[in-house]
Amino acid sequence: MLKKFVPCIYLLHKNAVVSLENADIISESPVALAEKYDNDDCDAIIVYDMSNGDSEHEESLDIIKDICGQVSCEVYGAGNVKRMEDIKKLLYAGCKKACLNFSKQENIDILQEVSEKFGKDKICICYTETDKISLYDESVRKYASELILLNSSEIKKTPEINMPTILSLPDLSLDKMIRLMSQPNVSGLSGKAINANSAEIRNMKNICAENDLAVDRMLPSFEWEDFKKNSDGMVPVVVQDYRTDAVLMVAYFNKESYYKTIETGKMTYFSRSRNQLWLKGETSGHFQYVKKLTADCDMDTILAKVKQVGVACHTGSYSCFFNEITGKKYAEKNPQKVLDSVFTVINDRKTNPREGSYTNYLFDKGLDKILKKVGEESTEMVIAAKNENSNELIYEMADFLYHMMVLMSEKGISWEEITDELARR
Repeated sequence: MLKKFVPCIYLLHKNAVVSLENADIISESPVALAEKYDNDDCDAIIVYDMSNGDSEHEESLDIIKDICGQVSCEVYGAGNVKRMEDIKKLLYAGCKKACLNFSKQENIDILQEVSEKFGKDKICICYTETDKISLYDESVRKYASELILLNSSEIKKTPEINMPTILSLPDLSLDKMIRLMSQPNVSGLSGKAINANSAEIRNMKNICAENDLAVDRMLPSFEWEDFKKNSDGMVPVVVQDYRTDAVLMVAYFNKESYYKTIETGKMTYFSRSRNQLWLKGETSGHFQYVKKLTADCDMDTILAKVKQVGVACHTGSYSCFFNEITGKKYAEKNPQKVLDSVFTVINDRKTNPREGSYTNYLFDKGLDKILKKVGEESTEMVIAAKNENSNELIYEMADFLYHMMVLMSEKGISWEEITDELARR
């Protein structure tokens, strides 16, 4: 079992606050805070919804959805669960797991129902009293995949519960970290102790590894000596946006920058003009966080997939590649780019109507007309699928996708949200 470092966000009135007991507002927005934790190499984030009332709860769900869309780590959703519908909303917002609060009897009562509906791997249990978990031991093991202990005074009892358990701690020393993480059933550490030290998560993982504790960290499959270097003793690095595949820039690694990049998780190059290491974003704040490094077949070039903060180019352009030299007109064949292009036109029609536009006709008629067309096109697609020749089916599928995108635009849904949801599945 990999040991996890899991910072948490306490969400109240659309703000991140200090803790469940302290409603002082944190300066960063909840989404910005989640991105910071993600960039600090956390393994998951727990979001505790402390809202009051249905309307505030819906606002919190929108924020949780934004968090899930912006981070690459897993997100656990907790708080404000009263019925199965609340678990569904957390999972639909993008949470990897939804948490039941075992301090509330109504949460205990729905454990089996939500587990059978969504799968035990999606269900986590928050608790403050070990005796309560012991009382429902059989159901907890059968219907939940992980526990979160919120009461640090109960930590001594955790060995009694032989299930993966995340411990929420108010403070932490290195000796205490090793001692707790060494317990077989402790799956991770969370709480204010991890929030306050999120910038040290990589170092804490290294210390855990030195003590033979399994953690998820970046390690090189190839040593610097395995690469073929250019005449300057360096290896070129092609840098690509991990979400869009856009090529951002080309730079160079030397031995020190190669290992520094892997150690810190931030792209660090060797500047040939300055003859020194160059941490991308050190002065501009436009850091590049490593998602993956891959060597080519000749081991003389590295492809870096990164999360780009801000822009990559010193000119202010997102990518350094914008000076078109020459080219021929061609039809875009990349499926995602085609869909994005069509969707961009649809959204533009909504903002800037054009007389005679069929898309504007649909928007003018409203949601009911759009839904009617989506239904009609889906039926025509089904009918076309019964024919042996696939040409008609392709045509009807394209029609359906177009009308689906009009519906997406009408409801404010982006392709990125759709693809993120597919990726989570």
